[in-house]
Amino acid sequence: MTHETQLQADQVLVEEWLQKHLDSLWPFGKLVESMGYSLLSGGKRIRPVLTLEACRLCGGRAETALPLACALEMVHTYSLIHDDLPCMDDDDLRRGKPTNHRVFGQATAVLAGDALLTNAFEVLAKTPELPPECQIQAVRCLAEAAGPAGMVAGQILDMDGAGRTLSFDQIRKIETLKTGRMIMAALELGCIAAGENGDRRLALLTYGEKLGLAFQIQDDILDQEGETEELGKPVGSDLKQGKATFVSLAGADACRKMVEDLTDEAAAAIAPYKEREFLCWLAEMLAERRN
Repeated sequence: MTHETQLQADQVLVEEWLQKHLDSLWPFGKLVESMGYSLLSGGKRIRPVLTLEACRLCGGRAETALPLACALEMVHTYSLIHDDLPCMDDDDLRRGKPTNHRVFGQATAVLAGDALLTNAFEVLAKTPELPPECQIQAVRCLAEAAGPAGMVAGQILDMDGAGRTLSFDQIRKIETLKTGRMIMAALELGCIAAGENGDRRLALLTYGEKLGLAFQIQDDILDQEGETEELGKPVGSDLKQGKATFVSLAGADACRKMVEDLTDEAAAAIAPYKEREFLCWLAEMLAERRN
């Protein structure tokens, strides 16, 4: 199986699980429709794929990690819905479609995000394939990555930094919290599903730290140089909002070199493991992506 085929197979697993899960929810008014609008709107599913592949690298079964991977994607989707709101980034386009609040209204969009966030933790706590102690680990891992010491902290720092001159270290902190923590959590959840607590877990977390930063820097480059039609969202939004990025600080060429170096460092972190090939390929693919 080629790496591209493996990626597509993982994406299908995630899509099918998410659709089945949404179908099982009580369809109260427009709520589930709004949740599904954003959750099933496409996307690369990189975070859940990382969970599945980390589990495989640690000797586990991807099917065991699948509910954890999808719970993570639900939290990621909630964050996108809320980030697009007028009180945040005020975006009209996401993945080539009108943003959730433009279709369902702000109140329903907020509630859809709330529902995805809370339901994700219900999924983790009800995962029958995992013993209770692993369920607790998974809940703690995702809560720490998404909460006030993780993604939410990165978002508030990002908003507070608008219109200000920030240092390299300040921008790195924002990017690590806003994007990196959830990517690291994706890998850690795969380790939890496989019962891995040793060197492989540490190596995968290092891989995730480097990959997450490279991913966000590439996003910053695309926000400056990409095309709206290709990205599926408006370009130049960071500049419009006066947000400091690595690109605004160091320039696009220096950022491309940072992405290259971080991708190499990510691959080096998992070099001892023969099952690393897919994750190394994925890091390279993400570094070269145009959307």
